[in-house]
Amino acid sequence: MDSPAQPPVVIRFGSFELDLAACELRENGALRKLPAQPFRVLALLIERAGDLVTRQEIRRCLWGERKYVDVDDGINFCVNQIRSALRDPAELSRFVKTVPRRGYRFAATITRRALPNAPAPFIAADSEAGTLTTPAHPAARPPVPKTARAMISRIGAILLPILIVIALSLAPVNSQRKQPLAPRGSLVVADFINTTGDAMFDDTLTQALIIELRQSPTLELLPESTVRGTLRMMDLPADQHMTPAVARELCLRAGSEAVLGGRIASIGSHYLLSISATECGGGDLVASEQAEAARKEDVLLALSHAASRLRSALGESLPSAPSPDVPPQVTTGSLEALKNYTISLRVASTQGDAPSIPFLKRAIELDPKFALANATLAARYSNLDQPSAALQYALKAYELRDEVTERERLVIAALYFRLSGEIEKSTQTLEMWKSEFPREARPHSSLGVNYYYMGQYEKAAAEWEEALRRLPDDVAMYENLAVVYAALNRVDQARSLLQAGMERHLDSGTLRRMLYSVAFLRGDRAEMDRQSEWAIGRPGDEGSLLAAQSDTEAYFGRVSAARRFLARALDSATRAEFREAAALYGVIAALTDAEYGNERAALSEIKAALALAPGRNVKVLAALALARAGETKSAEALARELESDYSSNTVLMLYRMPTIKAAIELRKGNPRRALDILAPMEPFELGLPTPSGLAPLYAPYLRGQAYLMLHNGAAAAAEFQKISDHPGIALNSSLGALAPLQRARAAVLANDSAAASAYRDFLALWKDADSDVPVLIAAKAEFARLHSQAAPIASMRTRLSRVQSVQ
Repeated sequence: MDSPAQPPVVIRFGSFELDLAACELRENGALRKLPAQPFRVLALLIERAGDLVTRQEIRRCLWGERKYVDVDDGINFCVNQIRSALRDPAELSRFVKTVPRRGYRFAATITRRALPNAPAPFIAADSEAGTLTTPAHPAARPPVPKTARAMISRIGAILLPILIVIALSLAPVNSQRKQPLAPRGSLVVADFINTTGDAMFDDTLTQALIIELRQSPTLELLPESTVRGTLRMMDLPADQHMTPAVARELCLRAGSEAVLGGRIASIGSHYLLSISATECGGGDLVASEQAEAARKEDVLLALSHAASRLRSALGESLPSAPSPDVPPQVTTGSLEALKNYTISLRVASTQGDAPSIPFLKRAIELDPKFALANATLAARYSNLDQPSAALQYALKAYELRDEVTERERLVIAALYFRLSGEIEKSTQTLEMWKSEFPREARPHSSLGVNYYYMGQYEKAAAEWEEALRRLPDDVAMYENLAVVYAALNRVDQARSLLQAGMERHLDSGTLRRMLYSVAFLRGDRAEMDRQSEWAIGRPGDEGSLLAAQSDTEAYFGRVSAARRFLARALDSATRAEFREAAALYGVIAALTDAEYGNERAALSEIKAALALAPGRNVKVLAALALARAGETKSAEALARELESDYSSNTVLMLYRMPTIKAAIELRKGNPRRALDILAPMEPFELGLPTPSGLAPLYAPYLRGQAYLMLHNGAAAAAEFQKISDHPGIALNSSLGALAPLQRARAAVLANDSAAASAYRDFLALWKDADSDVPVLIAAKAEFARLHSQAAPIASMRTRLSRVQSVQ
């Protein structure tokens, strides 16, 4: 006869007790904050009290056999959270002892007390995913072999992570539940109704509720971009207040499941909050929760408490239910900071990245430990070509990652690794995020960015197509996918996609820049001008489009016009206080001048750019431009500095540094050494590493130059053909313009009759070019010699070899 299942227990140690049935940690009766994953680890350590628990065992407990780069950081996060909850720093280690390089041991004496009246939870292990699932009905449970039953009961009691109720100064009140909502469709969140008269609660509590609900891997909120798109279909503005009536109509139009609404009222000095979910169709109540806060400072805590219970009431499986603390994705106790964060999101969605920045900065001033505000500001600066500022705020967020929740940590780590150039770590973190929160679109979008950087364009397209499917009203999805379609030479598809976005009334500076690029590829000058005119007077966007116009003029050899547009771009970006963006525009122009033979102008532009904003990416491109302009000692000095300061940046070390070093060796007359340096780059040489779009395709270009110096015309032609074959990557860069000329020079060395045709292609492209550009003067002389009876091919090949040694 089977023995009955063991009842849940409370485990006591020191002044603490761990309730395995409720998944609660208490100290002297008061509940302590401990999120779901750290709770699992603590339960595992206590169950094995006195024994070594290896890091590999903890890994299997949390993630099964899935392999992630960020696992060690995740384990450290959990242990740090446990130490914080137990007030047990590593140097004290009363409870959790670290066994160096092996794992951890729970050292305190424990006692157990059974809870006979509490139902024991049933947990089944999903061996494929490495996660835990809860059957909907007891009758649906599969038969469990007798020999395994005790083990499952034991593991289930240990590992079940459900919400931890924090009492503190708030008290939950009435709770009503109808039928759990099946997690099929999405949920629409209406604005909180604020009857307190305190404007601080306006919008803030709505955003806090949205962020709390986004912690769920099973519940899905209607994406903000879809909300805005549906409002347009209803002839309502994008910033329309989401009243209950508007929310219900939007819910019906979007095919969502239910509307969530909240209310806050004041009772003396106390605050009463209520949250309810109603069906879209009939308006029937699905669930409601209430909580009371004794002080204004406790309102966010009370809201999180009620929202956590509401998530469970809406049908979320217990293993994903969170610890009810300050809203998990936004770890801040400051209402005013959260309000500014909320405003920044609304401003970014309606006005663009630049206008949202002051609100994010204000949020961080109010709460310097507001990790997600730092990460969001990093993303904004990255979009605005301010990589140093972006990395600064991403690093700050990353340093605060032990103080946030599991999901927020994944968001922050993925962004930090990408901005720091550690693409492999970023990709693995995103895969973990995608696995833990399978209904989210953002991991797909960010994975697309990583694959795009490394030249894996088909993979990038697949991720962004999935992201677009999930977020059809998010302008960023159209921008990203159009970029990769262009890189794949699917220009018409890129154009159609961008037009589809515009038809949905989606707009942004990045979208306009992509429309400009597609128009360039199609040779549509009128469309290019329309996009440039749109950007006039828009901070951030104006400088970017003016810089694009400068690049286009330079592409056709109109260097004087290019410099006029560059001056306007620098002025616009500087006035908008985007100094690093301005410096990047300047150093890219310097690189173009170096390739065109205007070495004095290039050196002047490099000096100005480094004086304006000597950030990492400015230095990277400055080193390359210095090498191409012949200043090899200065280039080597910058290269050494970059290697010393950013040794963990895989993009820099695998892509940028080999390019710089190869350019230096070419200038020194060492083509074979340059080829050796460039060889490892071949698998990803067509990629666009951070900052994307800056100096693309340099690896094949420099390799082609090396082959010219070695008189291997056929090999050189193959390298330059890579550039001509990928116009959607080269776009309006100087290398795209010079590729026909270099193919002509390669054809001469190979005794190929195609030389004349290639020269004609270049001269036709530069038919309106400034006559004093050194590379044009050289090209005309070479073409003339090619037709001169007095200049045999062998003589011309010698001259070309001399030309390549100084260019």
